[in-house]
Amino acid sequence: MTLSGAVQASAADATATWTLSQAEQRICVTPERGWPNTYYIASVTGSSESPIDHEIRELPSGSFSNGGTIHPGELNPSGKFLGFGHISIAPAPVGEYIAQMWASDGTTTQTAPFRISVKEDCLSGT
Repeated sequence: MTLSGAVQASAADATATWTLSQAEQRICVTPERGWPNTYYIASVTGSSESPIDHEIRELPSGSFSNGGTIHPGELNPSGKFLGFGHISIAPAPVGEYIAQMWASDGTTTQTAPFRISVKEDCLSGT
């Protein structure tokens, strides 16, 4: 079961001086509990004169993300910055859900996939 179709990761804008990592993040939750009040990581490299807001969109019904912000000066042009954002995943039917990590500095917007696996036993891998 997929809540939304696969999200194509957006290519970095040619004028952007920062890049959102395209590595797909994954989280596993149980259908009865979900995972309320946890965090995700927005991995960004480069630099920016503007704040970069980020959040997770297209979540299972009842879930939400308050997102987060990476402020100018927190980005290191020679390395990575890991921004943390809030996410709360509501109980949902068993299945794979493809959400979308979104980041924008007001001029450039970049996206990456965020997979939510809902299954009875996250530790078994099945």
